[in-house]
Amino acid sequence: MKFAKMHGLGNDFILLARREVPPDVNQLAVTLCDRHFGIGADGLVFILPSEKADVRMRIFNADGTEAENCGNAIRCVGKYVYDHALLSKSNITVETLAGLKELTLHVEEGRVKSVTVDMGLPILNGREIPTLLEGEMIVNHPLRIGERELSFTAVSMGNPHAVFFVEDLNSFPVEEIGPLIEHHSLFPARTNAEFVTVENRREMTMRVWERGAGQTLACGTGACATLVSGVLNGLVDREAILHLAGGDLLIRWDEESGHLFMTGPAVLVFQGEWEPES
Repeated sequence: MKFAKMHGLGNDFILLARREVPPDVNQLAVTLCDRHFGIGADGLVFILPSEKADVRMRIFNADGTEAENCGNAIRCVGKYVYDHALLSKSNITVETLAGLKELTLHVEEGRVKSVTVDMGLPILNGREIPTLLEGEMIVNHPLRIGERELSFTAVSMGNPHAVFFVEDLNSFPVEEIGPLIEHHSLFPARTNAEFVTVENRREMTMRVWERGAGQTLACGTGACATLVSGVLNGLVDREAILHLAGGDLLIRWDEESGHLFMTGPAVLVFQGEWEPES
């Protein structure tokens, strides 16, 4: 089984170009993503044929669960299909469980260096995110986790996010609080959790606990959800740089269309062949 190991800001993935997803895909994701006995990654990504778009992406977390979308993974998909000559154009569409996404590939010397993704409209209705809360928007809502009184803003980018603004991100216990939020009863499909410090109206620093993967170095959908949350709370402008543990993403929330646009790198680490017998 030929694969490519890629990452977007350290959020790393195993990419497989296939005709279809194998029946044992959930266990396969667990096996391949294991960092000691497998290839090692935050997720397993399949690049598949599509009847609606240029290609279709399905992504499975390191725990075997399937995600609706992933901003860092979809940039890697864009680079893969162009650099491997599966597609020759720099504007492509990708089918995901969160709908069709349009990608603009920024090519230098015949290789994709960065990708801008139209991430679409944010979902703000409490039930649709989903949460168990009613309301058109869930903004700065209180949430008690253990002895901590926190507040969050809920956004879906096709996958659910709970964004928490904190004063001191460096001392915030992401590894402790993250799983408690992911599995909180308020989120029926579990949730991703972002912990954010606002630097100024054009910059935020973010750490993420991803549903099904744990703490990762970056999350593209989470960065988009964070910008939306910052705007809804009156903290930032509609375009800002998100400083993540693995690097920076530029996020813009277009006022006219309401769509979010994410620009960031995609990197090929290595390619190889996995032997199932191993």
